[in-house]
Amino acid sequence: MRERIEQLKENLARTIVGKADTIRLVLVALLCGGHVLLEDVPGVGKTLLAKSLARSIDGRFQRIQCTPDLLPADITGTNIWNPSSREFEFLAGPVFTNILLTDEINRATPRTQSALLEVMEERQVTVDGVSRNVPQPFFVIATQNPIEYHGTFPLPEAQMDRFTLSLSLGYPTPEEELQMLQLHQGGMVLSDLKPCISTEDVLELQRLCQQVQVERELQQYILNLVRASREAEDVVLGVSPRGTLALQRAAQAFAFLEGRNYAIPDDVKMLAPHVLSHRLMAVGGRQAKPIVEQLLRSVAIP
Repeated sequence: MRERIEQLKENLARTIVGKADTIRLVLVALLCGGHVLLEDVPGVGKTLLAKSLARSIDGRFQRIQCTPDLLPADITGTNIWNPSSREFEFLAGPVFTNILLTDEINRATPRTQSALLEVMEERQVTVDGVSRNVPQPFFVIATQNPIEYHGTFPLPEAQMDRFTLSLSLGYPTPEEELQMLQLHQGGMVLSDLKPCISTEDVLELQRLCQQVQVERELQQYILNLVRASREAEDVVLGVSPRGTLALQRAAQAFAFLEGRNYAIPDDVKMLAPHVLSHRLMAVGGRQAKPIVEQLLRSVAIP
């Protein structure tokens, strides 16, 4: 399994140049059974990352381009009348996949955004009173542009809380961008990617990550961080209990990727800005990441 993880990292690095830390964080979210929110400007490789991951795990990939006229049924699916059988038949939506890219999620209306709440948490879709499970593993990569807000609908707190990690790819360095030009001058390399693990392997890796040991003192450290976010004067809404669990699961997955069967405080410190920042609502619309960094400096490390 360790060898397969390294193969997966190498496979993704073939198309996503110079973003080893981002690849590692995306794999953390995948292995802990969570989802990722990419907040970045267009053209930095968000779609390429999602497609590369789907090809690497031999999974099915679907993309939703969010627009204001997108309906919930366009995401979950709907029942349609079949004249020949004289019965309603379910037409599955794009959520019935392994890797789902929800592009510019904040351009969908709140009603459509809410269609993702159930499937992201419970891995099932309920249409006309009938619940249907989506394929496993199920991993959502959502994107939004942090610069251009015209015609967008901010994600509600309940939706933000469904994402395990939030991160940004950012612009490449000059050396990385030159390497990208050299890599892509002969054509797109995505079609050359071959699966290096299977979806069954991903499920097994998720199971192994759950066995990573988290000592009681480290759990208390996680709890202290979360409670400090709720008591901070410059925070309107602190981290939810779902965020507490997400931080522990992410730490387990990160430790597993590092080749350990136990989590350490450094795992929590490294992941906290990505796991907690998007769950905070700061006073006056302030950036939440500096607040999390301040909490990491103020809360005692076990």
